Amino acid sequence: MSIDRVSTAAQTAYMLAQIQNAGAALDKTQAQIASTKNATTYAGFGDKTQVLTATLAANARNGAYTNATTLAATQVDVQDTQLSSLSDLAAQLKKAVSDSVANNDGTTLMSQVQSIFDQATAILNSKDSNGDYIYSGGKTDTAPVTVNSLSSLVALPAASGAFANGDLKKSVQVADGVTVSYGVTASDVGTGLMQQLKDIAAFDAGGTGNFSATANLTPAQSNYLTGAMATATTVDTDLNSAVSANGFVANRLTDAQTQQTSMNTLYKGFASNIQDTNMADAATQLSLNQTQLQAALQVTATLHQLSLLNYLPAPTA
Repeated sequence: MSIDRVSTAAQTAYMLAQIQNAGAALDKTQAQIASTKNATTYAGFGDKTQVLTATLAANARNGAYTNATTLAATQVDVQDTQLSSLSDLAAQLKKAVSDSVANNDGTTLMSQVQSIFDQATAILNSKDSNGDYIYSGGKTDTAPVTVNSLSSLVALPAASGAFANGDLKKSVQVADGVTVSYGVTASDVGTGLMQQLKDIAAFDAGGTGNFSATANLTPAQSNYLTGAMATATTVDTDLNSAVSANGFVANRLTDAQTQQTSMNTLYKGFASNIQDTNMADAATQLSLNQTQLQAALQVTATLHQLSLLNYLPAPTA
């Protein structure tokens, strides 16, 4: 009769399964520590997979909104500089008219009008970094101001005919369901100024005009310029309002960027809590896994070494 080991086949199979489970758990923990991620596939996150994918998708949308808002804010900054310059030109025109009346001398008025026209046209026909006309109202390859001289402006029935821009105004989506309009068209901000420049130049070209011909204003010239002062004030006020409106848009975009940054932090933190390995917990788990594997190996080895011979009395002499 043979003397068998104490351990049975079932016990051996059970202990081998424990070794395999402990080894798999140890491998998983080591992988988490090495990759700093709790899993390398979505399936590895279990019931948190749907929440994780939704969070990542939301942050991707937020990133797209952030990029678009940054581009819009850049253009609004450019518009602020240029609209402020247009407002300054309107103020210069108002002062030039006022000074001519106050000094009873219009000899330099038309040179100032010409300079203001040239600068205003250059601003309204400015382009962005892509070569598109900023104030084109969607017609990005067409100069919004079509006249290049005061005489051409005077020849038009109205200053509105000097503009070829469209009516489309740029807008940007800054969040889910939130859109900010930031585009400005040349005709919206430039018609009033161009109309006054046209009117002054037309009067100068008329029979009672010719401001540069005499040091002293004629009664007709003085009366005309006195009336023009009111119009100049209106134009100046309107352009100041345009600057303020653009500033309001700039503030909205700044607020949106602040919110986008906050949402990015929130989404990243939420995803990190699911994805990223807690190193302190992982180190503790690694030690536990190692202990479990070592214990399973020792128990299995001990079972294989035991036999009934270990329990039989020693033979007597």
